Amino acid sequence: MRADYAHGECCSRASEPVTEMTVSRPMDSSTLLAALRDPACYPHPAEPVELIETHISWVLLAGEYAYKLKKPVSLGFLDFGTLEARRHYCEEELRLNRRTAPDLYLAVVRITGQPAAPRMGGTGEAIEYALKMKRFPQEALADNAARRGELGAGQIDAIAAALAAFHATIPAAPESTGFGAPDHVAAPALANFEQLAELIADRHESEQLGRLRAWTRGERERLSETFAVRKRDGFVRECHGDLHLRNIVFLDGRPVPFDCIEFNPELRWIDVMNEAAFLVMDLLEHGLEGAAWRFLNAYLETTGDYPGLRVLRYYLVYRAMVRAKIACIRAHQPGADAAERSATGRQYRDYLSLAESLTIPGRRALIVMHGLAGSGKSTVALTMLERLGAVRVRSDVERKRIHGLAAQARTHADPYGGIYAPENTRLTYDRLKLLVREIIESGYPAIVDAAFLWRAERDVFRALARELKARFLIASCRAPEAVLRRRVARREAAMKDASEAGVAVLENQIATQDLLSPDELAQAMPIDSEADEAGLRRNIDEISARLTQTEAADAIH
Repeated sequence: MRADYAHGECCSRASEPVTEMTVSRPMDSSTLLAALRDPACYPHPAEPVELIETHISWVLLAGEYAYKLKKPVSLGFLDFGTLEARRHYCEEELRLNRRTAPDLYLAVVRITGQPAAPRMGGTGEAIEYALKMKRFPQEALADNAARRGELGAGQIDAIAAALAAFHATIPAAPESTGFGAPDHVAAPALANFEQLAELIADRHESEQLGRLRAWTRGERERLSETFAVRKRDGFVRECHGDLHLRNIVFLDGRPVPFDCIEFNPELRWIDVMNEAAFLVMDLLEHGLEGAAWRFLNAYLETTGDYPGLRVLRYYLVYRAMVRAKIACIRAHQPGADAAERSATGRQYRDYLSLAESLTIPGRRALIVMHGLAGSGKSTVALTMLERLGAVRVRSDVERKRIHGLAAQARTHADPYGGIYAPENTRLTYDRLKLLVREIIESGYPAIVDAAFLWRAERDVFRALARELKARFLIASCRAPEAVLRRRVARREAAMKDASEAGVAVLENQIATQDLLSPDELAQAMPIDSEADEAGLRRNIDEISARLTQTEAADAIH
């Protein structure tokens, strides 16, 4: 088993420009590293010892552990030039990564003795410091699972839950700091273009880069006040800073983020939506569009941070451009062979194309779910959001959020009492309207997962779609009443869903619902929730086609 601690560092640390580089040599590093290849230097079984080198670290794989030593380098974005600095940043790396991976990050240990005869974890005066970590198998990385086609819905949901829980516990940036201010947000994004311009000679790529630069500048101006509000409202926090699939490992089935940025607070104190955007972009780059939308929706449903959608597209493009820059730099590195230059050049162009595609807003569409309890609305909506690239809001979740309750909390309220009383239902639908506005104005199709059994509720959202100049469609889920009763009874017994609608609620819905009128049926898509996966996909593809046809008709007229 080989630990993969170096890969994330190689990818992300190269994202910052190297403006200056010096190497201090308080000792002969080559002598020390050669000596540390001897298993006898370690207080535990270590044979064989393997050395991995990045541009800022050495990692020694020794038995069950990995030891990371920081190189004595000073770069434009970090300074490991002194022994004291290396000790400090080892301790920072331990502190920061123990927030998410306490079982992996164990201790900062001294290297004592002499460079030619060192002792890892010894006593006495330190000649160097190392960060001691637990090793893990490389195949456990989320990135490798994705490439094997094994990153399933359960893993995506677990990653979203882990990130949301992490973001909920970390501190917000004080107002007195510059972190998250509009100029701080714009600076690294604009620097990407400056650095790429020095490397690109192709006219087509230069034009593409120019379009992306102009878009980024325009968005920075348009979103200036939004960035400031995000900072004021506490969404700029001490994040991981480098959270992509290669920096997540599954241990005992649980996603564990590791290898966060310890050396530069500017790259760590960022908007939480910037961090979430990195994972969305990475999933898109892997060709996992459905997983990307599933992750985003699961994260938003947990955090409630739907206003963050207003800055998401900016950060998606930024993260893709960082990756484009890294690939371009590698393609131009001296000593790279023809095959490596070709591969990294192809990666660069792919990321550039991805970045440009991400600047394009999604279709302006509002889809409301419709159906009795147990008709499969939430399941259909989840499949729909993955295939359409949409953002969903759920009445069951938002109703409880309004009252400070977790989504799966049980209230045991009467069907029309407590949080389900008419006045609270009105508040819930008012919140759904607010969130739909956020979603559509941010450039994403919206799906509202609610029953919409009464004409008045449907009319309100039809009017909202008209106001927002969005396409309106009713996704009407249906199943035989016997199936509905069976599903609802099973769900009521399990108590694992946000919905608390039981059999009594279902029976009342059947008796009191307003059936879709002829004019509504013209805007409705019937969906048989008992259909197999292929049938459901055909239904959703027809919804997509209908929305596209409406757009085309509008364009003609």
